[in-house]
Amino acid sequence: MSLADGENHGAPGAPGPAPARRRPADPAAPATDDGATPGSGAPTVPGPGAVPGREACAEGAARRGRPRSEAAERAIFDAVIGLMEGGVPLGDISIERIARTAGVGKATIYRRWSGKEDLLVELIRSVEPPDPELPGTSVRDDLVMLLEFMRRRGLAKRSSALLRNMFAQMQAHPRLWDQYRRTAIEPRRRLGLQVLERGVASGEVRADLDLELVHDLFVGPLLLRTVLQPDADLAPDFPARVADTVLDGVRPRN
Repeated sequence: MSLADGENHGAPGAPGPAPARRRPADPAAPATDDGATPGSGAPTVPGPGAVPGREACAEGAARRGRPRSEAAERAIFDAVIGLMEGGVPLGDISIERIARTAGVGKATIYRRWSGKEDLLVELIRSVEPPDPELPGTSVRDDLVMLLEFMRRRGLAKRSSALLRNMFAQMQAHPRLWDQYRRTAIEPRRRLGLQVLERGVASGEVRADLDLELVHDLFVGPLLLRTVLQPDADLAPDFPARVADTVLDGVRPRN
């Protein structure tokens, strides 16, 4: 301690050393409900092997989330991954169990997510490729971009045991599947329909067609090859071939 902090070396009768000052806690780091600060020694649970996309968990959460402690979020996601790698079914993964495994308090989790379904959906979306940013140059370009996102998502699912495991179990949990459908599937479908509506307005798509059906014609081949035929070819040119084939049939007739 320096003299400026009140230490008087060798002076008779001088008061003892001033008590050490504590550094103030970082106000940006949310404390857990048991007083711990995420990232200050809370254990994470590594899985028995590398999980494709684990680094993307933290990156995806940072893209979509509120200001958060990256260390706490990584510990929570790693806890879920570790539990699933250990064979724990989704139905047995509770907020209490996640908090205990991650070494954080339940309040730390509830400050970030409204419940287990919200947490699991964000974990899935953080491992998936990010939603596409459409170029807007033409309806064809936008459709190819949307289909390319589906292709990359299919490839990610093929290479990630975590995604395969979660999707295999999700439909047996209606609340979880409904949350994923509302927050991921439906927004992507609305985006595709908006592109087709723009195509009608620009004269690139016939106005007398059922756009819901036309949309299904575009995404159907990608869904077939990523869900029903997971070993089927997903070549880089596949999205463009699908877009051109379907557009050939839906363009205005001369």
